[in-house]
Amino acid sequence: MWLIHGALRRPFTVLVAVFAVALCAILAISRMPQDIFPNLNLPVIDVAQPYGGMSPAQMEGYLAYYYESNFLYIAGLQSAESKSVENFALLKLSFLPGTDMNQALSQTVAYIERAHANMPAGAVPPFVLRFDAGSVPVGYVVFSSKTRDVNELQDLALNRVRPLFATLPGVSSPATFGGSSRTIVIRVDREKLSSYHMSTAEVVKALLAGNMIAPAGDVRIGNLDRITPINGVVTEVKDLANLPVRTGAGPTVFMRDIGTVEDGSDLTLGYALVNGRRTVYLPVTKRADASTLAVVKEVKDSMGRFANVLPTDVKVSYELDQSGRVRRSLGSLIWEDAIGAFLTGLMVFLFLREWRSSFIVITSIPFSLIAALVCLWLTGQSINIMTLSGLALAVGILVDEAMVVIENIHSNLQLTDDVPRAVLEGTRRTLVPTQLAMLSILAVFVPSRLCRCCISG
Repeated sequence: MWLIHGALRRPFTVLVAVFAVALCAILAISRMPQDIFPNLNLPVIDVAQPYGGMSPAQMEGYLAYYYESNFLYIAGLQSAESKSVENFALLKLSFLPGTDMNQALSQTVAYIERAHANMPAGAVPPFVLRFDAGSVPVGYVVFSSKTRDVNELQDLALNRVRPLFATLPGVSSPATFGGSSRTIVIRVDREKLSSYHMSTAEVVKALLAGNMIAPAGDVRIGNLDRITPINGVVTEVKDLANLPVRTGAGPTVFMRDIGTVEDGSDLTLGYALVNGRRTVYLPVTKRADASTLAVVKEVKDSMGRFANVLPTDVKVSYELDQSGRVRRSLGSLIWEDAIGAFLTGLMVFLFLREWRSSFIVITSIPFSLIAALVCLWLTGQSINIMTLSGLALAVGILVDEAMVVIENIHSNLQLTDDVPRAVLEGTRRTLVPTQLAMLSILAVFVPSRLCRCCISG
């Protein structure tokens, strides 16, 4: 009741506070991230380790085992799970609630370096990712052409457009999908290899030795200091056929004698179809703390930049825009709020015949939602489906309580002409029932919130 007493004693202070909250609401709506899901900040780190040519059992024994052994030393680790498939191992590290994830991430990288000492030669560093439900694709930049194949589109998207993604705020830079990476394929004839009494290991060794990168020296000629290149790197793909595989007393065996060299592509493991045609796309994945609407706007504004770095026969389009869901949810909340406030004010006016009471109801419901948005902004929350659902639920509660309180105040005004006394008496009568109704609603949703916290913990 002290709020009611304070409002009646200082009406101009309340009016100034209302304008202040309205101004803060403008800042909140313009600066709050607008997203599909909230930033859950789950204490989970994923480690993805690729290694071509290994079976799931080998991936587990030669790679995942050493990771799991070293990750046990990380502070705050709750569990470490691994899944090994052909050519790939995925490890999921779950941490205790309250763990400093920046420190956990740095320790994970440090123990990855330590585990690499026991791994087979050729093991590349893994991908280390922070998992969050808010880091989801919000659309796809699609590349299509009537004159180029998907492998060419893959190369153009990967080397020309993807670097531009890194310059956009809030946007991560995932790999392209739909085509196959350019690969130099050497096909060895088994019969020719057997006729020379050679093995595939000799071919691999000759390929590495004949295409080795070595630092170049320099030669001073007169007043000039010239760089002397080492002819150890093949500049043309067709020159790989001239690499010697076996030298010695007998005739030299070249790569062309035992096989062929092909400038091709990797095996196709997946493809994308747009309007029935194969194409290449680049997922637009936002960071967990970024706004969906801001990220989509940045990407759409940069579509001209993407088209400028590509040939004229390549078309760039933005497909499967997810920002519409956020806009529709926000629009539905505004529409529901307006309908609820209008119908409540109309009912009050029809039954009580007072425009002032109707005006109070119509303004109090939107103001309550605006104040809730300001509170969400001050606590670092975002406008997402969950917060919008809570605000939509609050509209019904505000309608019920506004009707009850206004009706009680109007009843007391029939008994006395003292408006402040009527307001105090009407509010006092409805205080306990409205609070009990609010606690009944909270009793439904608080257990679900506690269960979700226990599951995530």
